[in-house]
Amino acid sequence: MRHAGAGKSGAADGPRARRADPSREELQLPLAPSPPISVASTRSSAPISGISLRVHSDLDEVRDEWKAFEQRADRTVFQTFDWLAAWQREIGAKSGTIPAIVLGREAGGELLFILQLAVETRGMARRLTWLGWQLCDYNAPLLAEQFSDRMSAERFVLAWQDVIQLLRGNPRLRFDLIDLQKMPEAIGAQRNPFLDLQVLPHPSGAYVANLGGDWEAFYAAKRSASTRKRERRQLKHLAEHGDVRFVDVKGRDDIAATLATLMSQKSRALARMGVDDFFAKPGRRDFFNAVVTDPALQDVIHVSRLDVGSTVAATNVGLRFRDCYYLILSSYDDGELSRFGPGRAHLQELLQYAIRCGFRHFDFTVGDEPYKHDWADTELKLYDHLAAATAWGSLIMATTTAFRRTKRVIKQSPVLWRAFSKARAFAGLLGRRQDAKENATK
Repeated sequence: MRHAGAGKSGAADGPRARRADPSREELQLPLAPSPPISVASTRSSAPISGISLRVHSDLDEVRDEWKAFEQRADRTVFQTFDWLAAWQREIGAKSGTIPAIVLGREAGGELLFILQLAVETRGMARRLTWLGWQLCDYNAPLLAEQFSDRMSAERFVLAWQDVIQLLRGNPRLRFDLIDLQKMPEAIGAQRNPFLDLQVLPHPSGAYVANLGGDWEAFYAAKRSASTRKRERRQLKHLAEHGDVRFVDVKGRDDIAATLATLMSQKSRALARMGVDDFFAKPGRRDFFNAVVTDPALQDVIHVSRLDVGSTVAATNVGLRFRDCYYLILSSYDDGELSRFGPGRAHLQELLQYAIRCGFRHFDFTVGDEPYKHDWADTELKLYDHLAAATAWGSLIMATTTAFRRTKRVIKQSPVLWRAFSKARAFAGLLGRRQDAKENATK
């Protein structure tokens, strides 16, 4: 196996000065005591938590402070400003999503947290969500290193009540339902304070492999001798079709072309599974094209592929953040080469790449695909927080909670999940056959 290119993890851009826009959405809650409020309250009062709060709906207004804070804050890779700004530009703004970025400070002005929230309309309801939550595997606030020392669980719950009151005090930011999904138990070295609210388990989990420093030792620990022998044989079969190369993709044009191949391969794979095309939803192709070619994210984004001769046999988009490599998108060619496991061969190259680059963890992110269990030794449990703010929101909350609990039961039962997956794939096959018949008669 030959390799092309090299990668590294690194820093983000420094701050840039921006002029304030007098039309920006900005609300502030000063420091003073007040009685508790309910989630559905619309009363205007000073904070009961002793935290000074400011809300921005214009991302440009918080860009510099957010980018400076993210360098030292406990967070996940998905709370990177440039990632979420691209989401809002390519998807959120076009669908009417309004950012509600909350900055919380101590009395002395010290920034303790950023909550990257948003108000979106789905169906007939307005929901308070995490900004860009659909394309973030983990949703969580950005926390100052000293957050846990300054904020007890009780104080955070009071601060959250203050946040809800502040948002609902603005007609543009009112909502029927709070729907915060895919929240991890920990943020960096700190416990996620949102777990002190009422939460329920998210239907899916996430999986992480602790890598160590030696690929051969890691590989031997994960795969039996007979499996390793079979995989070496498959790799030889791949090599019979051309030179096998792991390519660390560089250059804007090559990155864009590799992403186009990935989206095409992935769309076909989803169709075979009977799953809706992930990239067919409005703005998603534009979003991924934007982030993979954004110079501000070049140290975070990693694009690679496995070439077999002139065929792009497998592709990947990953994220590099601190001591972890995140696998977020992957695909493989569904032609003749698929018999020899190009996706598996590419994944092994990615694991070797992560070890060479000094990453301690390889995060397979959200999803319960069986192959993840072959490599991961840690399961990350994720949680959702649902709360009603109106009577209409209460009705939606009840149906949403029942649906997600049922979904979790199915996904956490191997028998039920296999049966569901087979039924879904069969329905997809029937749909494709029907489409083919209709096209043939045109």
